[in-house]
Amino acid sequence: MNAGFHTKIDERQVATLTLARAELHNAFDDALIVALTAEIARLGAMPELRAIVLAAEGKSFSAGADLNWMKRMAAYDEAANLKDAAALAELMRVLDTCPKPTIACVQGPAYGGGVGLVACCDMAVCVPSASFCLSEVKLGIIPAVISPYVVRAIGPRAARRYFLTAEVFDAAEAQRLGLIHVIDENLQAAVEALLVKLRAAGPVAVAETKALIARVESGPVDEAMIADTAARIARIRVSPEGREGIGAFLAKRKPGWASS
Repeated sequence: MNAGFHTKIDERQVATLTLARAELHNAFDDALIVALTAEIARLGAMPELRAIVLAAEGKSFSAGADLNWMKRMAAYDEAANLKDAAALAELMRVLDTCPKPTIACVQGPAYGGGVGLVACCDMAVCVPSASFCLSEVKLGIIPAVISPYVVRAIGPRAARRYFLTAEVFDAAEAQRLGLIHVIDENLQAAVEALLVKLRAAGPVAVAETKALIARVESGPVDEAMIADTAARIARIRVSPEGREGIGAFLAKRKPGWASS
């Protein structure tokens, strides 16, 4: 146990990072934010790790900001608030740009920053009873540092509704909006189905594909974009993993990373 979460890495090199502040609905404060950021960065840098599952204990996935932390923030001046917000922004950035594939496993309500965590993960599964809310405006604040990731996930039109009304929406609506990919009462089975697919893919290719997606969504399809994508595939084709994958396909065998 460490600062409100724990991590378990199984024999398949899949890490499950579990929020463990059930009594506080897995709300996060400044200490948890710093610890989570460091842990995600550590896992992302492990060469052998194949995937990260972000889960939570208790009834809620995450209620967002801890009330006691919010009380402290209310007494901060603008400079102190900027430093505090920058730490949460860094957590979201590190999770979003983690080179390992990430799966949010949502067993209960996700509010505010909790929705941000879900949006930063590559994939998200939830139970049918899960609920979601961007509740910040009800508190007289805004969903600022999570907004790049949530707007990207659900689109600006939906954001105009749910950011402004702070209404609760259910799992079916979250899936329709693109925040959630799979709804299943059996969360473990849903996660396992995704992990099977991820472990069949080349780990370097997965990391490179995540970087590719970030690159192509950030700019126009111009000469620079075209040249960059061509350079990326050329580099991967001649890499050890690329040669192994193509060779295995031609030989009709499993590649080395999928043979175990």
